[in-house]
Amino acid sequence: PDASLGLLLGTAQGPMAGSEANYSFSLTTFSRTGKLFQIEYALNAIQGGKLALGIRAKNGVVICTDKKVPTSLIDSAEVHKVEEITPSCGMVYAGLGPDYRVLVKNARKTAQKYYTTYHEVQPVPMLVKDTALVCQE
Repeated sequence: PDASLGLLLGTAQGPMAGSEANYSFSLTTFSRTGKLFQIEYALNAIQGGKLALGIRAKNGVVICTDKKVPTSLIDSAEVHKVEEITPSCGMVYAGLGPDYRVLVKNARKTAQKYYTTYHEVQPVPMLVKDTALVCQE
């Protein structure tokens, strides 16, 4: 079996056996051995992640992350790991770029909708809550 596929599935042997594969589709379905495979997949994916850090101070916030590109074929000037959502709120990621772009796009759309309705910047706790709901879907 393909070794990279095995790492993707979270096992050293490659694809799961037929009976184990039946339990890997849902977050809340336990296998016969009592494992939640989706949680194990997420934990394995975290091992390859980068660090992102946020520090709150009395007069502001500092957010930062490690910006290493995996290959010289990628233009590092085009990789944006810190994005502004509103003038008072930003977002940083340390995981998968496509997931991050979906969250940034959704957060900006939510903030714009709030601004259009109320003519003021959306409060940060409300924006965080709306973005977290997208993560739960």
